[in-house]
Amino acid sequence: MKRITILLISIFCFFNTVFSQNAPMYNWFDPGKTDFPIIEGQAWSKEVANTYDRFPARAEKSLNPNVWNISHSSAGLYIKFKTDARNLVIRYKVKGDIAMAHMPATGVSGLDLYALDPNGKWCLAPGSFSFKDTITYRFSNIKVSADFPGKSYEYRLFLPLYNSVSWLQIGIPSGAQFNFMPLSKEQPVLVYGTSIAQGGCASRPGLAWTAILQRMLDRPLVNLGFSGSGLLEKSVIDLMAEVDAKIYVLDCMPNLVNFTDQQIEERLSASIQILKEKRPAVPILLVEHSAGNVTGLLDSGKNAGFMRVNKVLDQTYSKLIAAGTKGVYLLTSKEIGFDINSTVDGLHPNDVGMEKYASAYENAIRTIINEPIGRYSTTVPVVQSRDGYYDWRSRHNEILMLDKTDAPKIVFLGNSILNYWGGEPKAPLARGAGSWDKYLAPLGVKNFGFGWDQVENVLWRVYHGEIDGFKARKVMIMIGTNNLHINNDEEIIAGLKMLVQAVKARQPETEILLSGLLPRRAQEKRIAALNKGIFKLAAQSRVRFIDPGKLLLDHSGTINESLFGDGLHPNEAGYQKLAVALVPYLK
Repeated sequence: MKRITILLISIFCFFNTVFSQNAPMYNWFDPGKTDFPIIEGQAWSKEVANTYDRFPARAEKSLNPNVWNISHSSAGLYIKFKTDARNLVIRYKVKGDIAMAHMPATGVSGLDLYALDPNGKWCLAPGSFSFKDTITYRFSNIKVSADFPGKSYEYRLFLPLYNSVSWLQIGIPSGAQFNFMPLSKEQPVLVYGTSIAQGGCASRPGLAWTAILQRMLDRPLVNLGFSGSGLLEKSVIDLMAEVDAKIYVLDCMPNLVNFTDQQIEERLSASIQILKEKRPAVPILLVEHSAGNVTGLLDSGKNAGFMRVNKVLDQTYSKLIAAGTKGVYLLTSKEIGFDINSTVDGLHPNDVGMEKYASAYENAIRTIINEPIGRYSTTVPVVQSRDGYYDWRSRHNEILMLDKTDAPKIVFLGNSILNYWGGEPKAPLARGAGSWDKYLAPLGVKNFGFGWDQVENVLWRVYHGEIDGFKARKVMIMIGTNNLHINNDEEIIAGLKMLVQAVKARQPETEILLSGLLPRRAQEKRIAALNKGIFKLAAQSRVRFIDPGKLLLDHSGTINESLFGDGLHPNEAGYQKLAVALVPYLK
């Protein structure tokens, strides 16, 4: 017996040693213990009592107790980080019940992890999970892109919709890179709503309509959805008015079915008045009851209630418009488009309903804030991370700061051909700094070129504030060469058309210089034909067409190799020629 015991102990020690040698060591990162705020979706990140609260601690005194209690749930909160890790482990604890009768544990208490690939496309990391005293999610064998292996990619971790997080840690294998990303400085979309806005009944946090919308717009979004308690209360509206939002959304009709018509109208009118008095420039989107127009739902009593509150909302909205109220908009249930397959219980959307909700919101909000999209990839604004020389978002944020501290007189929008020329903000490379400093810097030109940018990436940057808040004398657009291998000429011109319109809307008094593409090795004929199309677009758009790239061709119509470093980017001599050619257009 003694020998058997010794043998078992030896076997245990052997396998334990082997396991310890093979099991990777993990470094753990706590979002609640950082040197700067990193929880996105909090409008009062510096005032919360608990790391994952949605309201500031001072709000407890003024809020309805139900709202205050629900505000401890982490609905709508997400964490941004960058890592090159192939495996991640996330462990955390929650304070409430893991699941509900009509909503699974993955939605009530689970997580969702998304990544952005180098071209700005969202990818989902499916996780294996264990709902025990400490909940654990494991994400394994992650491969964001085969084209750019070994890079650190941007991730977004969406937190539980219907539970309060006590603590959370992100584990990364030892040796992997990991960095929390700072909070976005952009104005958020601010949503005040019911259990539907909170996330009921999505199967997982990333499928709540607010989370889908956040990814669609790529803007910060603050979720003030409170299950059963989204009642258009003054205490919440007053807090909303503290936030300089991109747009306010009031989506509380589902919780007002037990109120009289007069009470609903009074609450709507009072809410709009408060927001308009304190934030007159911020648009307000009113939203009908999403199930108010669904045929095929057989509970006629509920249907009547849904239709009634929508009628009151419509009448109130019509009175506001008739009275001359500006900046108030309406999203109808017809536009949301629910059918009998869109809900769990005739009211709360399932994943199908959440997608419909998000799409309707995107269409409405893009129209209101003037950020349209089209059917080609060149007309859908996205970020990118293809260039290894610099951090794309960091350069964008640097430009936003530069706009405030040293506003440009002339803006150059483009890709690496501009980015690596010279000027401010500085890039990691400067192939023509001498000509830039001599000819362009004295004219007040700022270089808003980004390496590897395509038309859609510049569109994103314009939509997200790079030419806002100042008056430019001129804006030059030189973009599209990086689209040549993936888009046809029609698609490139469609993207340029949308980009010109976006610049015009934000800089209505500037002169826009729309440049033809510079010639590049083996693509001279295609670019010459494309530039004819860009010339026509400039005429149609009433902007000035320029074609400085002609100076970089030899007599045979091919590029003058002595002016290029790689057949695409000019060398110092090439940039010298470009600078001299551009100066007359810029003075």
